[in-house]
Amino acid sequence: MILNAIMGLPTLRLIDVIDILIVAVLVYYIYRMVRGTNVMLIFWALIVLLVSWRVADLLEMRLLGALLGGVASVGLIALVVIFQPEIRKFLLFLGTKTQLDESWLQRLQFWRHQQQASKGNSYEAYVNACMHMSQSRTGALIVFKRKNEVEELIATGERIDALASSPLIEALFFKNSPLHDGAVIAHGNQVLAARCILPVTSRLDVDPNLGLRHRSAIGVTEQLDVLSVIVSEETGSISYAVDGEIHHDISPVQLRQALEKYEC
Repeated sequence: MILNAIMGLPTLRLIDVIDILIVAVLVYYIYRMVRGTNVMLIFWALIVLLVSWRVADLLEMRLLGALLGGVASVGLIALVVIFQPEIRKFLLFLGTKTQLDESWLQRLQFWRHQQQASKGNSYEAYVNACMHMSQSRTGALIVFKRKNEVEELIATGERIDALASSPLIEALFFKNSPLHDGAVIAHGNQVLAARCILPVTSRLDVDPNLGLRHRSAIGVTEQLDVLSVIVSEETGSISYAVDGEIHHDISPVQLRQALEKYEC
């Protein structure tokens, strides 16, 4: 600080360090949401535009600075339109992470004591169903609700609200079933809906060999706090996606561990 004062440099305060860290975290999460998509190109273009604006301002290039400043001010409205899905996803993420409840500990204890048995049974139902469908090469896509509501997904399909069981899940995905096309929405020991339509990921770094079922499984986890399980019709392999990342060719044991880890 003394050296800064002698050289005329501004003093770096603790609040400045906190300010930089907060901005860095925000930029990191924005980068995570837009990586691998066309929006990433716009993201870098904006950074170049802002840096150029600041350089023009420091060098007192009035005409260029005024031009870039006008683009930046008008572009704010355009950004809201362009980044609408990403803004929605960020706000959803922020709301999920900051949601507090004064009785959360009591609710957690109640959930553990009252729901442990039914959760274990329901996990077994899903694992057995996926294992059987894997052996018979029956394509399946199950989306598990976590913390956020999924009513918008349920509204795209047929509401069921039935107790989860292996025969029920397998029957829903039987190729001659009227409900086999689309995704099943589940939570705990309840099958909430079937034949639901999911958003497809727009990321460019996704394996081009993945079909629509896998891309939908990734896409829904990018927009909602859910876990999706996929059974491949071509290979019979089981995969799951969460937070926009897909995990391929897992075993039934790993599937059960994932359902328990993410409290589906």
